[in-house]
Amino acid sequence: MKTSITAAVLAASLGLAGVAQAQITVGFVTSQSGPGSSIGVLYDRGMKAAAEYAMSVGAEKIKLIQLDDGSDPSTATRNARKLVEENKVDLLIGTATAPSSIAMVAVANELKVPMISISPITVPATEAGDRWAIAMPQPPSLMVKVVVDRMKRDGIKNFAYIGFSDAWGDLVYNGAQKPAEADGLKVLTNERYARTDTSVTGQVLKMMATKPDAVLLGGSATQGALPPLALAERGYKGPLYGTPALLNADFIRVGGKAVEGVVVSAGPVIVAEQLPDQHFSKKISMDFRAAYQKANGVATTDGFSAYSFDAWLVFLDAAKRAMAGGAKPGTPEFRTALKNAMFTTKDLVGTHAVYNFKPGESYGVDERSLVLVRLEGGQWKYQP
Repeated sequence: MKTSITAAVLAASLGLAGVAQAQITVGFVTSQSGPGSSIGVLYDRGMKAAAEYAMSVGAEKIKLIQLDDGSDPSTATRNARKLVEENKVDLLIGTATAPSSIAMVAVANELKVPMISISPITVPATEAGDRWAIAMPQPPSLMVKVVVDRMKRDGIKNFAYIGFSDAWGDLVYNGAQKPAEADGLKVLTNERYARTDTSVTGQVLKMMATKPDAVLLGGSATQGALPPLALAERGYKGPLYGTPALLNADFIRVGGKAVEGVVVSAGPVIVAEQLPDQHFSKKISMDFRAAYQKANGVATTDGFSAYSFDAWLVFLDAAKRAMAGGAKPGTPEFRTALKNAMFTTKDLVGTHAVYNFKPGESYGVDERSLVLVRLEGGQWKYQP
């Protein structure tokens, strides 16, 4: 299940020279197997694009070690501990699911190693109230608020909810509560299903019985297409809404006509070429796309891979500032300096957002980090 990509292997695959002598060590965990792999593979491709973009900070080269957590929180915990205790990494980055990301943060807090979560989680603090991790994506509360506000503008009065029966499903449902109340919308259902389920017939029948004006989807990727398919089979013709978790080629492929017209919130990178030239995201997003194409041999069509890339941008910026203070990679002092630098990131332009992190806060984005897009003819179209 586990795969370790040493700097030498990565250099061979990407054509990068000198990586084997890297001095800053980064441990990257993603899900290349298991139910989270349809997203985890995209994070992996985004990291390859990041490595293509830059594999040094000043004169210091970077060593990247990658492990597969199999979409399992226990494996994610073991991987994080191995990377810190055996490989002596200066930074952890991961992973593809919220439960596994939370498990990794627990290790980062315990062993005092900075971490960048590429899943949208509320980062837990240590018992002393300290934090060693930040989260790159837009917080679910913001992802959902933008969508619920759009529902109101679309004239929706009530909606049914269906999402995963895990931390992600909770985050989306909970995130919908306050904006729905503020906008005068009623949430009719809270139906759930497991990521490994192959049918949601029972849940959809309960939703249909409430006669909703719209449906909010709290799934992701391939499994996120199950509810729209079941709804279409039972004659539902109302609008569908979702979060960036649905910005995935597998969701479009599996969902087919059943997911046409779905409106989701998205990082601006997903429609980079459709953005105005003055938009903060346009230039760096096009640079990301070029690096992705070179590293992976195909064009990017998702938003997940860009989270890995943005995590790398934050790391590069923080590492430069940490070393400017005299801290040497591979030491506890550098880990602390890197953590402190991450939490003082200011106005860093990425593909998804302009990042500003502060001590004690999990996220570093604002409403600039989201646009609305509609699926039309299998393509995401910018909705200004």
